[in-house]
Amino acid sequence: MTHADGVAGDDGPFHVDHVDLMCYRVRYAIKRGDPDRTPMVMCNGLGARMELLMPLAERLDGIETILFDVPGAGLSPSPRHPYTMAMAAGLTACMLAELGYSKYDVFGFSWGGMLAQQLAFQEPNRCRRLVLAATMPGTPMVPARLSTLLRVATPRRLYDAEYARRIQGDLYGGGARVAKDDPLETVRSDVSHIGYLFQQLALLGWSSLPLMPLLRQPTLILAGDDDPIVPLVNARIMAALIPRGRLHVMHDGHYFLRSSADETVSVITDFLDEGARPAPHRRTGRRG
Repeated sequence: MTHADGVAGDDGPFHVDHVDLMCYRVRYAIKRGDPDRTPMVMCNGLGARMELLMPLAERLDGIETILFDVPGAGLSPSPRHPYTMAMAAGLTACMLAELGYSKYDVFGFSWGGMLAQQLAFQEPNRCRRLVLAATMPGTPMVPARLSTLLRVATPRRLYDAEYARRIQGDLYGGGARVAKDDPLETVRSDVSHIGYLFQQLALLGWSSLPLMPLLRQPTLILAGDDDPIVPLVNARIMAALIPRGRLHVMHDGHYFLRSSADETVSVITDFLDEGARPAPHRRTGRRG
């Protein structure tokens, strides 16, 4: 089971533990995979705990996956001070190094997609391939409607089940418009308001637009055509600016990775298989 006090344990196929990095304690999970394939680190959305991405990670057959709660999200304690996206990416790289990974693919969903971009910029020799899902380039971007932005501005949807069910269709679009249960139902928990705020503050003034033409990695961009939070045009801009970028449009909303799980898994797997090759330096056995 998952241990709230941070001690090691197991959650299904995942080994769950924590690692202390500088002044941060980060909760992580590892699903073991084929040692001859490049592992993948998965970066999560705003305020979300890593369990949100576990169903997707489980279905990526043979691929070792590393998930984590950023400081202030899930069961990672909140930091004492605000941080930047560069600091968050540096912390992620330190975590992966501490766990023994020297080469990896990077997946990022929503807020985590921006973290994934920053990590790829800062670690070009370690990040092999990049998968960006339902994400954006920071500032400037083509924004959502004001009503949508106001709903995302607070973490209420993450802990208030009745409120979440009431707004899920308008907020997430796609499959959430007809689903009886909201996509966060199974991972709902108490949320750190300060941690949520610090994640938002990390985006102030941050933009990947100037650096996108410099991205070396083959990049898969997944976007829903009915995503109220991240309008599709943002993904089209990113695909145009990233030299080795390609766009796959899902006929779904923000949480297509859950409501269109089969298609999501298929597209990601095909993309990773294109560049599959041994990763001999991926784990040194220091942890996990």
